[in-house]
Amino acid sequence: TDCWNRFPTVDVATNFVGMLEKDDNMSPGIAAIKTLLMVLEKTKFDTVQEFHSTIQAAVGAMRKTDKPMTSVVSGTELFSRFITLAKFDDKTMDEVREIMLSRGKMFLEKLLESRNVIAKQAITFISEGCRILTHARSRTVREALILAAQNNKRFHVFVTHSAPDHHGEQMVSELEKAGIDCTLILDTAIGYVMETVDMVLVGAEGVVESGGIINRIGTVTMAICAREMKKPFYALVESFKFCRLYPLNQRDLPNEYKYNQKNLKDTAKVHPMVDYTPPGYITLLFTD
Repeated sequence: TDCWNRFPTVDVATNFVGMLEKDDNMSPGIAAIKTLLMVLEKTKFDTVQEFHSTIQAAVGAMRKTDKPMTSVVSGTELFSRFITLAKFDDKTMDEVREIMLSRGKMFLEKLLESRNVIAKQAITFISEGCRILTHARSRTVREALILAAQNNKRFHVFVTHSAPDHHGEQMVSELEKAGIDCTLILDTAIGYVMETVDMVLVGAEGVVESGGIINRIGTVTMAICAREMKKPFYALVESFKFCRLYPLNQRDLPNEYKYNQKNLKDTAKVHPMVDYTPPGYITLLFTD
């Protein structure tokens, strides 16, 4: 936009991608919010409308990267709503900017505590000697499991390999470093393992308006299997991942959520990175 070109700005996409590459524990949603705060600090604007245009342009730049988009869209929408809730009628634009920065930093501080809040809720459901199945690598699930282990609970975790990026291997490595017994299983072994576990714990990239979740491909398969075998299916997800979507099926999910940016032009022969799990398959959803 014109306003984006008028002011000295940060390289949004580079900063966003750089944050995620530097800190493997950071969610794309948090990186997006930190990037917007950086834009707010380094960009001057004369009207609130210019501010909105600047933020929209920054979000647009991040959406063109190859990072998962679900939490970027939901997190930046919530961020924009939260920082503009204050009254600006009798304020100068410099004062408005300072208020927005202050509210933005407060918003970020709350979100950075969210995984810890969720972990404390979830560990009450992890009993001594239980067997847990989880999918791929969820940072929120990992934090809950490590906290449970620190509270002297002993349990065993089955982790799916998670093709095609094999994030399950990293999850197993991180859990074993924390002294947690793990088994890495094939994605196709979900049904075989399900009858031996006590619960399923998954994270999510997004929560839609129906209460269903968007998560790593294979999650809905795991949920259907858990429902059939009467195993509780728990989702652990931060509040900034709640998004304004109401999908009725897999096809309703926007393509930018399902595919990498480079594959959007031709999705016919590319498998999706995420799927949609309807709320009927979810026993409980833990959030901050």
